Amino acid sequence: MGRTKEERVHDVFESISKEYDRMNGIISFKQHNMWRKDTMKKMAVEKGATALDICCGTADWTMTLAEAVGEKGQVTGVDFSENMLTVGREKIRKINATNVTLKWGNAMALPFDDNYFDYVTIGFGLRNVPDYLQVLREMHRVVKPGGLAVCLETSQPTMPIFKQAYWLYFKYVMPLFGKIFAKSYAEYSWLQESSRHFPGKKELKQLFFDAGFTSVNYKSYSGGAVASHFATK
Repeated sequence: MGRTKEERVHDVFESISKEYDRMNGIISFKQHNMWRKDTMKKMAVEKGATALDICCGTADWTMTLAEAVGEKGQVTGVDFSENMLTVGREKIRKINATNVTLKWGNAMALPFDDNYFDYVTIGFGLRNVPDYLQVLREMHRVVKPGGLAVCLETSQPTMPIFKQAYWLYFKYVMPLFGKIFAKSYAEYSWLQESSRHFPGKKELKQLFFDAGFTSVNYKSYSGGAVASHFATK
């Protein structure tokens, strides 16, 4: 009997946690920092706010949010891979960020009250969950009325020649990078598989509406290979 998507994803991130940050930079040609920086600029996070970073992994976006909300704000990162959280906690300890908490949790059933956070983010994690809509519903549930939910994620490029090149890179080159730099060919093959089946920008926008959000916009990056969606409750 085959493993569930949730079990596969958990095993992948448990095994690549120590190489995850380095591989992110290699795979995205260090563009991931630029995508997140521009997304944060558009979010215009307010000082003193509360924020939740879902599927926080090694806590890069979590720490960026913590810097944005300032000492009077509070940021929580949630992930279901303890190994990824261990890496994240060490990074937070090094910068002595006192307004950040990392905890184990499942994006499909967030351990928080309704209408709790000013901002809820998920970065390169939605494609890995068993049910996209359920996670978006959970994001809608825990964000305050008037609050902002943001998803930064791989998307489906639409430019003809770039589209073919992108998928060739994802299918063959990225797993090879994984094998060379992280000794994890199978794990990085899984990451391209999860991206290939992820909804395009317009489809994901509709899923945000289906989850209950009233206003949804998106911005594409890198020829449509990546997109940020901004949804208001």
